[in-house]
Amino acid sequence: MTDKFAAYQMNLIFHRTESELRELLEKGLRRHVRLVLTKNSSSMLSAQVREGVTHVRLHEMFLTAGMDVIDEIIGFIGNKRRCIPLFRSFVRYNSVNIREKPSRKITVRTSGRHHDLRELFNDVNREYFEDKIEALITWGTGRIGLWVRKRTLGSYSPESNLIRINPVLDSSKVPRYYLKYVVFHEMLHAHLGAQKKGARRCIHSSEFRRQERMFRDYDRAIVWERKSAG
Repeated sequence: MTDKFAAYQMNLIFHRTESELRELLEKGLRRHVRLVLTKNSSSMLSAQVREGVTHVRLHEMFLTAGMDVIDEIIGFIGNKRRCIPLFRSFVRYNSVNIREKPSRKITVRTSGRHHDLRELFNDVNREYFEDKIEALITWGTGRIGLWVRKRTLGSYSPESNLIRINPVLDSSKVPRYYLKYVVFHEMLHAHLGAQKKGARRCIHSSEFRRQERMFRDYDRAIVWERKSAG
């Protein structure tokens, strides 16, 4: 790292919001950007264009980056062969501030006693997302009683790009269409990401709810859910 860069970084510390960073990327790339901020220190930046939308995953440290670094990121996304020396220097300089827990090996278990999550995931991906969702999916681990008390049927982690499904749903009493709905719900989170509502992150936005109702058996799934909860 050069002394010039260190001085630059110490004197110019930015504190952008997620929406402000996204707007800078959109202005530079001249197309719509869906931004996900992560704490993943092993993958600082990734970008993929799907249906005219650039999906960017970026470490949250870049909320404090100067415009020289942001411009390099924009140039890299537009041309993957472009050199990014300021980006790499920024990462090295800020690496001491990364507070990520030691990464754990992700164990993926898709085959259950009654339902196969991989089969359901592939069906939903093909029918609703044109096979573009690249998340992993697994049955959740731990005590089923804890899952039940938390009343969590599924979850999606953008940091690990992993969908977990409550193992209590691996039952012959749970209809396939209902489990498929839960899988679709979590895949929709992976597809849309968290939306901004003022200063708050909104994971169940009006757009999310609109697209959720596009699930073929949505009404039947909601009716079954209410009956089983009662």
